[in-house]
Amino acid sequence: QLQLVESGGGLVQPGGSLRLSCAASGSTLDYDTIGWFRQAPGKEREFVAAIRLSGGRIDYADSVKGRFTISRDNAKNTVYLQMNSLKPEDTAVYYCAAGWIFATTGTEYDYWGQGTQVTVSS
Repeated sequence: QLQLVESGGGLVQPGGSLRLSCAASGSTLDYDTIGWFRQAPGKEREFVAAIRLSGGRIDYADSVKGRFTISRDNAKNTVYLQMNSLKPEDTAVYYCAAGWIFATTGTEYDYWGQGTQVTVSS
């Protein structure tokens, strides 16, 4: 069984930055893609970014392109989401997820973390 633990969330002012981490443990051979998703109160869960560990393919939601960067540290089994120029509309619970297929839809992912809250407010 694979476990995912997110960290790095918090309260930040508009224009600020945060770096989220997604640390994997357990059956770390059971996935090849890590995705980040977010869900704001009263809204559907939405795709943010994904990275394929073999080959490095990356994709971003249009709403975060140019502001967010996804990266990985294979030695630490950790994927990062660097978030810059944060806006109030980025406020949400951020989840990382693991799966085999490189996808932007959450149903393609098999494992999920517990989420970390990001609040962008002055």
